[in-house]
Amino acid sequence: MSVNPLSAPIVDIRDLHVRFSGERTVNALNGVDIALAQGEVLGLLGESGSGKSVTLKALLRLLPPRRTTITGSMHVAGQDVLSMDDEALENYRGGVVSMIFQEPMLALDPVYSIGDQIAEGVVRHKGVSWAQGRARALEMLEGVRIPSARRRLDAYPHEMSGGMLQRAMIALALSCSPKVLLADEPTTALDATVQIQILLLLRELQREMGMAVIFVTHDIGVAIEISDRVAVMYGGRIVETGKLRDVVKNPQHPYTRGLLASTIHGAKRGVRLETIPGAPPRLDRLPPGCSFAPRCGLADAACSQGEILAVPLGPQRNVRCIKLATNIAVPVGV
Repeated sequence: MSVNPLSAPIVDIRDLHVRFSGERTVNALNGVDIALAQGEVLGLLGESGSGKSVTLKALLRLLPPRRTTITGSMHVAGQDVLSMDDEALENYRGGVVSMIFQEPMLALDPVYSIGDQIAEGVVRHKGVSWAQGRARALEMLEGVRIPSARRRLDAYPHEMSGGMLQRAMIALALSCSPKVLLADEPTTALDATVQIQILLLLRELQREMGMAVIFVTHDIGVAIEISDRVAVMYGGRIVETGKLRDVVKNPQHPYTRGLLASTIHGAKRGVRLETIPGAPPRLDRLPPGCSFAPRCGLADAACSQGEILAVPLGPQRNVRCIKLATNIAVPVGV
């Protein structure tokens, strides 16, 4: 499906900040901007703790309200997500935006059959009868290629394999034809063969339904299989974004280069993998300036002074690195 990058984005996130309060204040997101066009797949990349899952949960307003402060703006399909009341949120979740969770065994209710869990959402959002909801559930299970779908309609989560559970989770997420699909590392726990089947299935269904998708992963190989565009996160910020081919072939941020250099693929057979030194920053103790500076071989004193702004490199291409801002070339291989 062709995507017009100049059309109004269906997901428009601007300067999003998320703070968790408690014994200490955790700065989970620190000025995130995302614009997603209808029919586009955005791969959200980064190590654990970079803010990927928090971004998805913020979009669904699933973060604990008493301990969470959210500032900035989030608009999805023209709706202001941060201003929604409880009734509006019930219609929004599942009807406009839906999510595939990382662990379907934990996301699905163990005491209800798969068919009933899918039908419940369809009845709620589409206003149809229970029989029609069950018929839609069967249609979706068949659509995600679950064998013996009619029999699996009455199966419970513990009676299905990991691969079939993930397909059932996809069927549940897509049953009400959402405009935006959020996928939180949906293939991480699956073996390689099942993983590629799920990725191909998701891409096929996305094209058929014309959905916009934000696909969270720490695996660049997975992002290559499904994404049109990628955004790389570090320390609660997006440090590089652009078309998949541009970022993979010509990464500009040192962190993106490190991720690519540490990725296993056939061309590196017999070659020692490079690693990124150090560890991701604690979100309650973020360093000043660039959060990646303590791990970056190019960092100097200027990298730790003041806010590091994103540098535009072309249409839909931005990099948050002071070396680019000061016209200092970032060498290949860093």
